[in-house]
Amino acid sequence: MIKRTTTARRLVRGAGLAGALALALTACGGGDDGGSGGGSSPDDVQAALEEGGEITVWAWEPTLEQVVEDFEAENPNVKVNLVNAGTANDQYTALQNAIQAGSGVPDVAQIEYYALGQFAIAESVADLSSFGATELEDTYSPGPWNAVHAGSDGIYGLPMDSGPMALFYNKAVFDRLGVEVPTTWDEYVQAARDLHEADPDVYIGSDTGDAGSTTSLIWQAGGKPYTVDGTNVSIDFSDEGSTTYAETWQQLIDEGLVSDVAGWTDEWYQGLGDGTIATLATGAWMPANFESGVPNASGDWRVAPLPQWEEGGTASAENGGSSLAVPEASGKKELAYAFIEYANAGDGVQTRLENGAFPATTADLNSEEFLNTEFEYFGGQKANEIFAESAANVVEGWSYLPYQVYANSIFNDTVGQAYVSDTTLVEGLAAWQERSIAYGAEQGFTVNE
Repeated sequence: MIKRTTTARRLVRGAGLAGALALALTACGGGDDGGSGGGSSPDDVQAALEEGGEITVWAWEPTLEQVVEDFEAENPNVKVNLVNAGTANDQYTALQNAIQAGSGVPDVAQIEYYALGQFAIAESVADLSSFGATELEDTYSPGPWNAVHAGSDGIYGLPMDSGPMALFYNKAVFDRLGVEVPTTWDEYVQAARDLHEADPDVYIGSDTGDAGSTTSLIWQAGGKPYTVDGTNVSIDFSDEGSTTYAETWQQLIDEGLVSDVAGWTDEWYQGLGDGTIATLATGAWMPANFESGVPNASGDWRVAPLPQWEEGGTASAENGGSSLAVPEASGKKELAYAFIEYANAGDGVQTRLENGAFPATTADLNSEEFLNTEFEYFGGQKANEIFAESAANVVEGWSYLPYQVYANSIFNDTVGQAYVSDTTLVEGLAAWQERSIAYGAEQGFTVNE
Protein backbone atom coordinates (compact mmCIF):
# COMPACT_ATOMS: atom_id res chain seq x y z
CA MET A 1 0.00 0.00 0.00
CA ILE A 2 2.54 2.57 1.07
CA LYS A 3 4.83 1.72 -1.74
CA ARG A 4 2.02 2.83 -4.03
CA THR A 5 1.77 6.11 -2.15
CA THR A 6 5.44 6.88 -2.59
CA THR A 7 5.59 5.66 -6.16
CA ALA A 8 2.60 7.83 -6.96
CA ARG A 9 4.44 10.78 -5.47
CA ARG A 10 7.32 10.06 -7.87
CA LEU A 11 5.04 9.64 -10.89
CA VAL A 12 3.04 12.79 -10.17
CA ARG A 13 6.26 14.76 -10.23
CA GLY A 14 6.84 14.19 -13.93
CA ALA A 15 3.33 14.22 -15.34
CA GLY A 16 1.31 16.94 -17.03
CA LEU A 17 -2.09 16.10 -15.55
CA ALA A 18 -3.47 19.55 -16.21
CA GLY A 19 -7.11 18.50 -16.12
CA ALA A 20 -6.89 17.03 -12.65
CA LEU A 21 -4.68 19.76 -11.26
CA ALA A 22 -6.68 22.83 -12.21
CA LEU A 23 -9.31 22.66 -9.50
CA ALA A 24 -11.58 25.68 -9.61
CA LEU A 25 -12.06 27.89 -6.59
CA THR A 26 -15.82 27.84 -7.06
CA ALA A 27 -17.83 25.39 -4.99
CA CYS A 28 -18.19 22.04 -6.67
CA GLY A 29 -20.92 19.45 -6.52
CA GLY A 30 -23.65 19.36 -3.94
CA GLY A 31 -25.60 16.23 -3.09
CA ASP A 32 -29.08 15.65 -4.30
CA ASP A 33 -30.41 14.37 -1.01
CA GLY A 34 -27.66 14.66 1.57
CA GLY A 35 -26.93 17.50 3.90
CA SER A 36 -23.63 19.33 4.07
CA GLY A 37 -21.26 18.82 6.95
CA GLY A 38 -22.60 21.92 8.65
CA GLY A 39 -26.07 20.43 9.02
CA SER A 40 -25.17 16.96 10.26
CA SER A 41 -24.44 15.67 13.75
CA PRO A 42 -23.19 12.47 15.42
CA ASP A 43 -26.86 11.59 16.04
CA ASP A 44 -27.54 11.89 12.32
CA VAL A 45 -24.59 9.61 11.62
CA GLN A 46 -25.90 6.98 14.02
CA ALA A 47 -29.40 7.23 12.55
CA ALA A 48 -28.04 6.79 9.02
CA LEU A 49 -26.07 3.74 10.13
CA GLU A 50 -29.16 2.16 11.67
CA GLU A 51 -31.26 2.91 8.60
CA GLY A 52 -28.60 1.48 6.31
CA GLY A 53 -28.12 1.91 2.60
CA GLU A 54 -25.45 1.58 -0.06
CA ILE A 55 -22.27 3.61 -0.43
CA THR A 56 -19.38 3.58 -2.87
CA VAL A 57 -15.77 3.89 -1.71
CA TRP A 58 -12.96 4.75 -4.10
CA ALA A 59 -9.61 3.59 -2.68
CA TRP A 60 -6.53 1.70 -3.80
CA GLU A 61 -5.44 0.65 -0.29
CA PRO A 62 -5.74 -3.18 -0.14
CA THR A 63 -6.28 -3.50 3.62
CA LEU A 64 -9.69 -1.88 3.17
CA GLU A 65 -11.01 -5.05 1.57
CA GLN A 66 -11.18 -6.82 4.94
CA VAL A 67 -12.41 -3.64 6.64
CA VAL A 68 -15.37 -3.51 4.25
CA GLU A 69 -16.22 -7.16 4.95
CA ASP A 70 -16.12 -6.60 8.70
CA PHE A 71 -18.12 -3.36 8.51
CA GLU A 72 -20.86 -5.05 6.49
CA ALA A 73 -20.94 -7.98 8.91
CA GLU A 74 -21.49 -5.59 11.83
CA ASN A 75 -24.02 -3.52 9.88
CA PRO A 76 -25.99 -5.98 7.74
CA ASN A 77 -28.27 -3.27 6.26
CA VAL A 78 -25.25 -1.47 4.79
CA LYS A 79 -23.67 -2.34 1.45
CA VAL A 80 -20.21 -0.94 0.65
CA ASN A 81 -18.98 -1.01 -2.94
CA LEU A 82 -15.17 -0.81 -2.81
CA VAL A 83 -13.80 0.40 -6.14
CA ASN A 84 -10.18 0.84 -7.21
CA ALA A 85 -10.55 3.81 -9.54
CA GLY A 86 -6.79 4.09 -9.93
CA THR A 87 -3.83 4.91 -7.72
CA ALA A 88 -3.31 8.44 -6.43
CA ASN A 89 -3.42 10.90 -9.32
CA ASP A 90 -5.30 8.50 -11.62
CA GLN A 91 -8.06 8.45 -9.04
CA TYR A 92 -7.89 12.21 -8.48
CA THR A 93 -8.39 12.74 -12.21
CA ALA A 94 -11.39 10.43 -12.23
CA LEU A 95 -12.80 12.07 -9.10
CA GLN A 96 -12.46 15.58 -10.46
CA ASN A 97 -14.03 14.53 -13.76
CA ALA A 98 -17.00 13.02 -11.89
CA ILE A 99 -17.38 16.16 -9.77
CA GLN A 100 -17.36 18.39 -12.83
CA ALA A 101 -19.82 16.12 -14.64
CA GLY A 102 -22.14 16.09 -11.62
CA SER A 103 -22.55 12.32 -11.65
CA GLY A 104 -20.71 9.18 -10.62
CA VAL A 105 -19.10 10.78 -7.57
CA PRO A 106 -18.25 8.22 -4.82
CA ASP A 107 -19.36 8.63 -1.23
CA VAL A 108 -15.84 8.12 0.13
CA ALA A 109 -12.49 8.78 -1.55
CA GLN A 110 -8.93 8.01 -0.51
CA ILE A 111 -6.89 11.21 -0.86
CA GLU A 112 -3.23 11.62 0.10
CA TYR A 113 -2.42 14.34 2.61
CA TYR A 114 -0.47 16.47 0.18
CA ALA A 115 -3.40 16.47 -2.27
CA LEU A 116 -6.25 16.96 0.21
CA GLY A 117 -6.03 20.76 0.30
CA GLN A 118 -6.60 20.93 -3.42
CA PHE A 119 -10.01 19.30 -3.02
CA ALA A 120 -10.84 21.16 0.21
CA ILE A 121 -10.25 24.63 -1.22
CA ALA A 122 -12.61 23.83 -4.11
CA GLU A 123 -15.24 22.65 -1.61
CA SER A 124 -15.19 19.29 -3.36
CA VAL A 125 -14.93 17.42 -0.05
CA ALA A 126 -17.12 17.95 3.01
CA ASP A 127 -16.00 19.53 6.26
CA LEU A 128 -16.52 16.69 8.73
CA SER A 129 -16.39 18.82 11.89
CA SER A 130 -20.06 18.57 12.79
CA PHE A 131 -20.24 14.83 12.13
CA GLY A 132 -18.13 14.26 15.24
CA ALA A 133 -14.64 14.53 13.73
CA THR A 134 -13.66 17.34 16.11
CA GLU A 135 -13.89 14.86 18.99
CA LEU A 136 -11.17 12.69 17.44
CA GLU A 137 -8.22 15.08 17.73
CA ASP A 138 -6.53 13.09 20.51
CA THR A 139 -7.01 9.89 18.52
CA TYR A 140 -4.28 10.78 16.02
CA SER A 141 -0.63 11.76 16.06
CA PRO A 142 0.03 15.46 15.27
CA GLY A 143 1.28 15.14 11.69
CA PRO A 144 -1.72 13.35 10.15
CA TRP A 145 -4.21 15.34 12.22
CA ASN A 146 -2.72 18.61 11.01
CA ALA A 147 -2.77 17.28 7.44
CA VAL A 148 -6.52 16.63 7.35
CA HIS A 149 -7.17 20.24 8.33
CA ALA A 150 -5.78 21.08 4.90
CA GLY A 151 -4.54 24.49 6.02
CA SER A 152 -7.86 25.60 7.53
CA ASP A 153 -10.06 25.21 10.60
CA GLY A 154 -12.16 22.53 8.91
CA ILE A 155 -11.57 18.77 8.98
CA TYR A 156 -11.69 17.35 5.48
CA GLY A 157 -10.89 13.69 6.08
CA LEU A 158 -9.91 11.23 8.76
CA PRO A 159 -6.27 10.07 8.83
CA MET A 160 -5.80 6.63 7.35
CA ASP A 161 -2.11 6.07 8.02
CA SER A 162 1.07 8.02 8.58
CA GLY A 163 4.67 8.21 7.51
CA PRO A 164 6.86 9.48 10.37
CA MET A 165 10.39 9.49 9.05
CA ALA A 166 13.40 7.45 10.12
CA LEU A 167 16.82 6.56 8.75
CA PHE A 168 17.07 3.05 7.35
CA TYR A 169 20.74 2.06 7.11
CA ASN A 170 22.75 -0.95 6.01
CA LYS A 171 24.53 -1.92 9.22
CA ALA A 172 26.65 -4.51 7.43
CA VAL A 173 28.07 -1.83 5.13
CA PHE A 174 28.68 0.68 7.91
CA ASP A 175 30.40 -2.01 10.00
CA ARG A 176 32.51 -3.27 7.09
CA LEU A 177 33.75 0.21 6.24
CA GLY A 178 34.13 1.36 9.86
CA VAL A 179 31.80 4.35 9.59
CA GLU A 180 29.56 5.57 12.41
CA VAL A 181 25.85 5.93 11.83
CA PRO A 182 25.13 9.69 11.62
CA THR A 183 22.91 11.42 14.16
CA THR A 184 22.98 14.86 12.49
CA TRP A 185 22.80 15.88 8.84
CA ASP A 186 26.30 17.34 9.04
CA GLU A 187 27.47 13.92 10.22
CA TYR A 188 25.45 12.40 7.38
CA VAL A 189 27.44 14.43 4.83
CA GLN A 190 30.71 13.37 6.46
CA ALA A 191 29.57 9.73 6.59
CA ALA A 192 28.79 9.98 2.86
CA ARG A 193 32.36 11.09 2.24
CA ASP A 194 33.83 8.37 4.46
CA LEU A 195 31.76 5.57 2.91
CA HIS A 196 32.52 6.61 -0.65
CA GLU A 197 36.22 7.06 0.09
CA ALA A 198 36.45 3.64 1.73
CA ASP A 199 34.57 1.98 -1.15
CA PRO A 200 33.94 4.03 -4.32
CA ASP A 201 31.02 1.75 -5.21
CA VAL A 202 29.13 2.75 -2.07
CA TYR A 203 26.90 5.82 -1.89
CA ILE A 204 25.17 6.91 1.28
CA GLY A 205 21.90 7.24 -0.61
CA SER A 206 20.18 7.58 -3.95
CA ASP A 207 18.69 10.93 -4.92
CA THR A 208 17.66 12.26 -8.30
CA GLY A 209 15.39 14.91 -6.84
CA ASP A 210 11.97 14.25 -5.32
CA ALA A 211 9.34 16.79 -4.24
CA GLY A 212 8.06 14.65 -1.38
CA SER A 213 11.49 14.02 0.14
CA THR A 214 12.55 17.65 -0.31
CA THR A 215 9.48 19.11 1.37
CA SER A 216 9.67 16.54 4.18
CA LEU A 217 13.27 17.43 5.01
CA ILE A 218 12.50 21.16 4.86
CA TRP A 219 9.57 20.43 7.19
CA GLN A 220 11.91 18.65 9.62
CA ALA A 221 14.34 21.59 9.46
CA GLY A 222 11.56 23.86 10.72
CA GLY A 223 10.87 25.42 7.34
CA LYS A 224 7.41 26.75 6.57
CA PRO A 225 7.62 27.81 2.93
CA TYR A 226 3.86 27.52 2.47
CA THR A 227 1.33 29.57 4.42
CA VAL A 228 -2.32 28.97 3.57
CA ASP A 229 -5.34 30.91 4.75
CA GLY A 230 -8.27 29.98 2.55
CA THR A 231 -7.48 31.34 -0.90
CA ASN A 232 -4.64 33.51 0.45
CA VAL A 233 -1.33 31.76 -0.07
CA SER A 234 2.27 32.71 0.67
CA ILE A 235 5.25 30.88 -0.81
CA ASP A 236 8.77 31.59 0.44
CA PHE A 237 11.63 29.13 0.03
CA SER A 238 14.13 31.63 1.41
CA ASP A 239 13.11 30.81 4.99
CA GLU A 240 15.74 29.41 7.34
CA GLY A 241 14.58 25.79 7.20
CA SER A 242 14.55 25.69 3.40
CA THR A 243 17.96 27.36 3.21
CA THR A 244 19.46 25.01 5.81
CA TYR A 245 18.25 21.99 3.84
CA ALA A 246 19.43 23.36 0.49
CA GLU A 247 22.91 24.34 1.65
CA THR A 248 23.51 21.01 3.39
CA TRP A 249 22.12 18.85 0.59
CA GLN A 250 24.06 20.82 -2.01
CA GLN A 251 27.27 19.38 -0.61
CA LEU A 252 26.09 15.84 -1.36
CA ILE A 253 25.26 16.80 -4.95
CA ASP A 254 28.42 18.85 -5.60
CA GLU A 255 30.71 16.11 -4.25
CA GLY A 256 28.93 13.29 -6.07
CA LEU A 257 28.06 11.54 -2.82
CA VAL A 258 24.56 10.37 -3.76
CA SER A 259 23.77 7.79 -6.41
CA ASP A 260 21.85 8.88 -9.51
CA VAL A 261 19.80 5.68 -9.51
CA ALA A 262 16.10 6.55 -9.64
CA GLY A 263 13.94 5.33 -6.77
CA TRP A 264 11.55 2.38 -7.09
CA THR A 265 13.39 0.95 -10.09
CA ASP A 266 14.94 -2.53 -10.35
CA GLU A 267 18.39 -0.92 -10.17
CA TRP A 268 17.41 0.90 -6.98
CA TYR A 269 16.23 -2.29 -5.30
CA GLN A 270 19.45 -3.94 -6.44
CA GLY A 271 21.49 -1.13 -4.85
CA LEU A 272 19.64 -1.54 -1.55
CA GLY A 273 20.29 -5.24 -1.72
CA ASP A 274 24.00 -5.25 -2.61
CA GLY A 275 24.98 -2.40 -0.29
CA THR A 276 25.90 0.20 -2.90
CA ILE A 277 23.05 2.34 -1.53
CA ALA A 278 23.69 2.47 2.21
CA THR A 279 20.82 4.52 3.68
CA LEU A 280 17.28 5.64 2.99
CA ALA A 281 15.55 8.47 4.87
CA THR A 282 11.84 7.90 4.44
CA GLY A 283 8.54 7.06 6.11
CA ALA A 284 7.81 4.28 8.59
CA TRP A 285 5.84 2.40 5.96
CA MET A 286 9.09 1.24 4.31
CA PRO A 287 9.72 -2.12 6.12
CA ALA A 288 7.22 -4.07 4.02
CA ASN A 289 8.93 -2.81 0.88
CA PHE A 290 12.33 -3.95 2.15
CA GLU A 291 10.94 -7.38 2.91
CA SER A 292 9.31 -7.81 -0.48
CA GLY A 293 11.78 -5.90 -2.67
CA VAL A 294 15.15 -6.60 -1.02
CA PRO A 295 14.78 -10.06 0.58
CA ASN A 296 18.44 -10.96 0.11
CA ALA A 297 19.54 -8.17 2.50
CA SER A 298 17.47 -9.40 5.45
CA GLY A 299 19.52 -8.98 8.62
CA ASP A 300 21.81 -6.35 7.11
CA TRP A 301 19.55 -3.35 7.61
CA ARG A 302 18.58 -1.47 10.76
CA VAL A 303 16.51 1.60 11.65
CA ALA A 304 17.80 4.74 13.39
CA PRO A 305 16.18 8.08 14.26
CA LEU A 306 16.20 10.63 11.47
CA PRO A 307 19.42 12.71 11.58
CA GLN A 308 18.93 16.13 13.13
CA TRP A 309 19.61 19.59 11.78
CA GLU A 310 20.74 20.67 15.24
CA GLU A 311 22.85 18.65 17.69
CA GLY A 312 20.66 17.01 20.32
CA GLY A 313 17.39 17.68 18.50
CA THR A 314 14.46 15.29 18.15
CA ALA A 315 12.53 16.91 15.28
CA SER A 316 10.85 14.74 12.68
CA ALA A 317 8.48 15.06 9.73
CA GLU A 318 6.01 13.00 7.76
CA ASN A 319 6.57 11.45 4.35
CA GLY A 320 3.52 9.92 2.71
CA GLY A 321 0.13 8.92 4.04
CA SER A 322 -3.54 9.19 3.09
CA SER A 323 -6.95 10.18 4.41
CA LEU A 324 -10.46 8.99 3.70
CA ALA A 325 -12.64 11.94 2.71
CA VAL A 326 -16.34 12.40 1.92
CA PRO A 327 -17.01 14.23 -1.38
CA GLU A 328 -19.42 17.13 -1.05
CA ALA A 329 -21.47 15.69 -3.92
CA SER A 330 -22.29 12.53 -1.98
CA GLY A 331 -25.95 12.18 -1.10
CA LYS A 332 -25.09 9.85 1.79
CA LYS A 333 -22.56 11.80 3.80
CA GLU A 334 -23.69 10.55 7.20
CA LEU A 335 -23.40 6.89 6.21
CA ALA A 336 -20.11 7.61 4.46
CA TYR A 337 -18.78 9.23 7.63
CA ALA A 338 -19.87 6.21 9.69
CA PHE A 339 -17.73 4.04 7.43
CA ILE A 340 -14.59 6.19 7.54
CA GLU A 341 -14.86 6.57 11.31
CA TYR A 342 -15.03 2.77 11.59
CA ALA A 343 -12.11 2.30 9.20
CA ASN A 344 -9.83 5.02 10.55
CA ALA A 345 -10.79 5.43 14.22
CA GLY A 346 -12.72 2.27 15.12
CA ASP A 347 -12.29 -1.49 14.83
CA GLY A 348 -11.10 -1.19 11.25
CA VAL A 349 -7.79 0.29 12.41
CA GLN A 350 -6.64 -2.96 14.00
CA THR A 351 -7.72 -4.90 10.95
CA ARG A 352 -5.58 -2.69 8.74
CA LEU A 353 -2.60 -2.89 11.07
CA GLU A 354 -2.78 -6.68 11.06
CA ASN A 355 -2.57 -6.52 7.29
CA GLY A 356 0.51 -4.29 7.18
CA ALA A 357 -0.67 -0.67 7.48
CA PHE A 358 1.21 1.83 9.65
CA PRO A 359 -0.99 3.58 12.23
CA ALA A 360 -1.89 7.25 12.51
CA THR A 361 -3.67 6.49 15.82
CA THR A 362 -1.83 7.44 18.99
CA ALA A 363 -3.15 4.51 21.03
CA ASP A 364 -1.76 2.01 18.54
CA LEU A 365 1.53 3.86 18.20
CA ASN A 366 1.94 3.64 21.98
CA SER A 367 0.62 0.11 22.56
CA GLU A 368 2.97 -2.45 24.07
CA GLU A 369 2.13 -4.94 21.34
CA PHE A 370 3.08 -2.47 18.64
CA LEU A 371 6.22 -1.19 20.36
CA ASN A 372 7.48 -4.68 21.19
CA THR A 373 7.11 -6.05 17.68
CA GLU A 374 10.43 -7.50 16.58
CA PHE A 375 11.37 -7.17 12.93
CA GLU A 376 13.25 -10.22 11.76
CA TYR A 377 14.35 -8.30 8.66
CA PHE A 378 16.07 -5.73 10.87
CA GLY A 379 17.89 -8.31 12.97
CA GLY A 380 15.15 -8.57 15.58
CA GLN A 381 15.13 -4.82 16.20
CA LYS A 382 12.02 -3.26 17.78
CA ALA A 383 11.86 -0.66 15.03
CA ASN A 384 8.39 0.55 15.97
CA GLU A 385 9.88 2.21 19.04
CA ILE A 386 11.81 4.51 16.72
CA PHE A 387 8.83 5.09 14.43
CA ALA A 388 6.54 5.93 17.35
CA GLU A 389 9.05 8.41 18.77
CA SER A 390 9.33 9.99 15.35
CA ALA A 391 5.54 10.32 15.09
CA ALA A 392 5.42 12.09 18.46
CA ASN A 393 8.11 14.57 17.38
CA VAL A 394 6.76 15.68 14.00
CA VAL A 395 7.26 19.44 13.75
CA GLU A 396 3.93 21.22 14.00
CA GLY A 397 2.62 23.93 11.72
CA TRP A 398 3.42 22.47 8.30
CA SER A 399 1.06 23.25 5.41
CA TYR A 400 0.90 22.03 1.84
CA LEU A 401 -0.31 24.24 -0.97
CA PRO A 402 -3.96 23.90 -1.96
CA TYR A 403 -2.52 23.00 -5.38
CA GLN A 404 0.42 20.87 -4.21
CA VAL A 405 -0.27 18.23 -6.86
CA TYR A 406 0.51 20.80 -9.54
CA ALA A 407 3.53 22.12 -7.65
CA ASN A 408 4.99 18.64 -7.39
CA SER A 409 4.45 18.08 -11.11
CA ILE A 410 6.88 20.93 -11.96
CA PHE A 411 9.52 19.94 -9.40
CA ASN A 412 11.72 18.26 -12.01
CA ASP A 413 11.73 21.37 -14.17
CA THR A 414 12.83 23.59 -11.29
CA VAL A 415 14.50 22.08 -8.22
CA GLY A 416 15.31 18.90 -10.11
CA GLN A 417 17.64 20.84 -12.40
CA ALA A 418 20.14 21.00 -9.52
CA TYR A 419 20.82 17.31 -10.11
CA VAL A 420 21.51 17.57 -13.83
CA SER A 421 22.94 21.07 -14.41
CA ASP A 422 24.86 23.92 -12.77
CA THR A 423 21.66 25.13 -11.09
CA THR A 424 21.92 25.08 -7.29
CA LEU A 425 19.18 23.86 -4.97
CA VAL A 426 18.70 27.42 -3.71
CA GLU A 427 18.19 28.60 -7.29
CA GLY A 428 15.95 25.63 -8.04
CA LEU A 429 13.77 26.33 -5.01
CA ALA A 430 13.50 29.98 -6.10
CA ALA A 431 12.37 28.87 -9.56
CA TRP A 432 9.86 26.45 -8.00
CA GLN A 433 8.54 29.31 -5.89
CA GLU A 434 8.20 31.63 -8.88
CA ARG A 435 6.31 29.13 -11.02
CA SER A 436 4.09 28.04 -8.13
CA ILE A 437 3.20 31.67 -7.43
CA ALA A 438 2.38 32.27 -11.09
CA TYR A 439 0.16 29.20 -11.29
CA GLY A 440 -1.67 30.08 -8.09
CA ALA A 441 -2.42 33.57 -9.38
CA GLU A 442 -3.69 32.11 -12.66
CA GLN A 443 -6.08 29.89 -10.70
CA GLY A 444 -7.53 32.77 -8.72
CA PHE A 445 -5.54 32.55 -5.49
CA THR A 446 -4.07 35.60 -3.82
CA VAL A 447 -0.41 34.63 -3.69
CA ASN A 448 2.35 36.53 -1.90
CA GLU A 449 6.06 35.97 -1.58
